[in-house]
Amino acid sequence: MSESKIKIEEVESVEAPPKARVESAVETFERKKDYLEGFLAQKPAPVAAEGDEALQDAIIEAIKEIYDPEIPVNIYDLGLIYGVEVNAGHALVTMTLTTPHCPVAESMPSEVELRVGSVPGVGDAEVVLVWDPPWDPAKMSDEARLELGML
Repeated sequence: MSESKIKIEEVESVEAPPKARVESAVETFERKKDYLEGFLAQKPAPVAAEGDEALQDAIIEAIKEIYDPEIPVNIYDLGLIYGVEVNAGHALVTMTLTTPHCPVAESMPSEVELRVGSVPGVGDAEVVLVWDPPWDPAKMSDEARLELGML
């Protein structure tokens, strides 16, 4: 077996590595085209009052994309949405939760408000959380009951 020895060398100083220069990097790169510029400049199309029914349907479809975390059914078919009113771009959603002690009691209304507010044509969204009348399984749609094996 051959023994390897580590060679130790003492030095007075070490040469510093060259510093990066931001100025030289700026000169070599040109600004890329901002592809979002035109998209962000667009204004939402105004929604006429007679289009409130179509907007209400779009809001309901957006709400149907939100699922209860404990029950694999969307909150609209679950019967948690008591009403959706639209008036000249203002959306008012009245909803409840399965129980006041629901683990998503703090986050679910804000999620509904964000989702409704993102529907094109909605100027502002408001969610009102109510406890009267209380939710019960009779409020579920037939689709939800079928999904949960209750039919």
